[in-house]
Amino acid sequence: MPLILWFPAVAALALVVLPVVGLLVRSDLTRLPSLLITSSSLNALRLSLVTAALSTVACVVLGVPLAIVLARSRVPGVRMLRSIVLLPLVLPPVVGGLALLYLLGRKGFLGILINWLTGEQVPFTTAAVVIAQTFVAMPFLVVSLEGALRGSGDRYEQVASTLGARPWTVFRRVTLPLLLPALGSGVVLSFARALGEFGATITFAGSLEGVTRTLPLEVYTQAEVDIDSAVALALLLIVVAVLVIAVARPRSWEGGLR
Repeated sequence: MPLILWFPAVAALALVVLPVVGLLVRSDLTRLPSLLITSSSLNALRLSLVTAALSTVACVVLGVPLAIVLARSRVPGVRMLRSIVLLPLVLPPVVGGLALLYLLGRKGFLGILINWLTGEQVPFTTAAVVIAQTFVAMPFLVVSLEGALRGSGDRYEQVASTLGARPWTVFRRVTLPLLLPALGSGVVLSFARALGEFGATITFAGSLEGVTRTLPLEVYTQAEVDIDSAVALALLLIVVAVLVIAVARPRSWEGGLR
């Protein structure tokens, strides 16, 4: 490895690490435990973990079939479909929140239908938080799975089909095993993205304590009234995210090194 690569690598690492160090320097360590065990903080943490887990499940249920269709389908327009699916990756989250609001809100065509059928409204509920998190997180899963499928090719599936395996058997015995490493990384990325979601959530679900106020929203709320509490919650969010990635990270991310 060329020695010169260390200079931009160290600069990139500093760009990631130094802001966290800045939070640590600014934090009041003596008040940290008391700031983190308040009812609002614990409610926000619980809600964040629950909604992020539910949205990750939704990402898997919806994203795995979608990734397979995008990777294996030969229908016209699949490239345009892929661009639309990946739109939340580049779209400002607040724009996604507005789009969801005008789709599922009181005046949205789907929101009107849901209200007519059930008498319930989706915005500003816990379900709205899960939907917003799924909207922004699912493309991470789809990108991981589609890339894995395209990289592995379809020769194994063709061989299985040639040997007489039915499509469902090919999917279950060949395609899914090929997806497992990428599925692990995609699940971790989706959960981490959902855990840190802010813009789409506050736009579509609001900030109601115990209902829609997740940890990022609690940080934003506390930043206006108690900066020490906001810094403490920000550190908590960082610790939770690091633990999720470190514990659940697939070994394939490390190139199989032990």
